[in-house]
Amino acid sequence: MTKKKGKTTAVSRVEAAPRKLRADALQNRERILQVAKQAFTDVGPDVSLDEIAKLAVVGPGTLYRHFPTRDALVGEVYRTELEKLKAAEQRFSETLPPLEALRAWMLTFVDYMATKLIILPAINLMACGPEKVFEQSGPLITTAIDSLMHRAVASGDLRGDVSGMDMLRALAGLWAVAPTQDWPVSARKMVEILLLGARRV
Repeated sequence: MTKKKGKTTAVSRVEAAPRKLRADALQNRERILQVAKQAFTDVGPDVSLDEIAKLAVVGPGTLYRHFPTRDALVGEVYRTELEKLKAAEQRFSETLPPLEALRAWMLTFVDYMATKLIILPAINLMACGPEKVFEQSGPLITTAIDSLMHRAVASGDLRGDVSGMDMLRALAGLWAVAPTQDWPVSARKMVEILLLGARRV
């Protein structure tokens, strides 16, 4: 509530609500995120924001309006990948049979881990440190795969003695042991091996 000339008036909810980005501004933002992710691979984790703006074909002012600091940009690149995982779990659950939904999500998780490898050096350079960026990823990932595993067990496709964490540890183990350029290919093969091993006989 606000007061004006002795009278109390309500603040408009429309005025208080955050402004939505225009279509062109949203496109610029998405392009900056895509270019930044690629620049961390091609140029390196210390690529400058001005260089990212140049590669994205936007002015530095446009980049800084969306991401006023380097940490803001790096953190948003990572958060965007997490949001893809969350959205994928919901989409696959609604459109695919339980086992196929789990397979599709695990393949998406492989893509997420590949991206994480790309941007991890940049995250480690953040002033706030990597812990703050990663604090929400664990619960989101485990909740998603546990939900998909539960559906696959309930449908009779998988045994009940295999957990979502078992699947994640196996895939993360590949990443930790051999994060080479062809690592995602091996990880996608591992998805099929894990699902086959967990099938109900």
